[in-house]
Amino acid sequence: MDIKVLRYFLALTREESITAAADYLHLTQPTLSRQLIELEEELGCTLFIRGRRRITLTEEGIHLRQRAEQILELVHKTESEFHHLDKSLHGDIYIGCGETDALRPVVGVIKMMQKDYPRIRFHIFSGNANDVTERLDKGLLDFGVLIDPARVDKYDSICLPQKDRWGVLMRKDNALAERDFIQPQDLWGLPLIMSRQKYVSNSIASWIKKDYDQLNVVATYNLIFNAALLVEQNVGYALCLDKLINTSGDSVFCFRPLDPLLEVDVNIVWKKFQLFSKVSMLFLQRLKEVFSI
Repeated sequence: MDIKVLRYFLALTREESITAAADYLHLTQPTLSRQLIELEEELGCTLFIRGRRRITLTEEGIHLRQRAEQILELVHKTESEFHHLDKSLHGDIYIGCGETDALRPVVGVIKMMQKDYPRIRFHIFSGNANDVTERLDKGLLDFGVLIDPARVDKYDSICLPQKDRWGVLMRKDNALAERDFIQPQDLWGLPLIMSRQKYVSNSIASWIKKDYDQLNVVATYNLIFNAALLVEQNVGYALCLDKLINTSGDSVFCFRPLDPLLEVDVNIVWKKFQLFSKVSMLFLQRLKEVFSI
């Protein structure tokens, strides 16, 4: 499969028109059409539904778009690494992060690296553990920051010094906001907004002392910002980690920790036997120095 043709394919998915995509790529329409027809023949499936005004993707086309984006991102990353092999202090580092305030010491290392080596660039991808590990396993990330109970045994890892604390995000005008802590029975029957990650939800359900199916889960989330919008509109109570949503001043939100306390470790991980670029290896060395590993 030609990388160039994948770029053509992605251009068409963006422009949704052969004419617009050909103009963007500086190709003639017949040339682009022929390349895309050959791609469909190579894969043995139909990728597009050709309408009067716009082109839409079939299910196979949607799958290829996801794969093509990952392939081209990996190509860019690989080219960048080889381009900078002879420039040890110039390159790119890719880090995937779950939402956690415990990331602060890692940001401190990034700041030191930036000060010492201003030509090193950091690229941050935000997502839950499933999103981060998928990209890490495919080589699209150099490092991942994972929050327990995510599985870290398949990776090399450093446990960060700061733990994260679970609690409930709610509106300040809610009756539960008058309490200093939230206990399991306080949440029985209430509309809950939970992490979509099953192992996280199961951990919370264990703390609540109810099976997950017995909980009144009205919504799930993978990043807390959008869940906070639901809380703002009184859709439910979000089970989340502390210090991710502003609760100070005029904010409508408040956070109340769980009782019994539910704290989790946060780890920075990387693939076992990873072949690092020079700048990524330098970053790992700095991490080990800072965290005394």
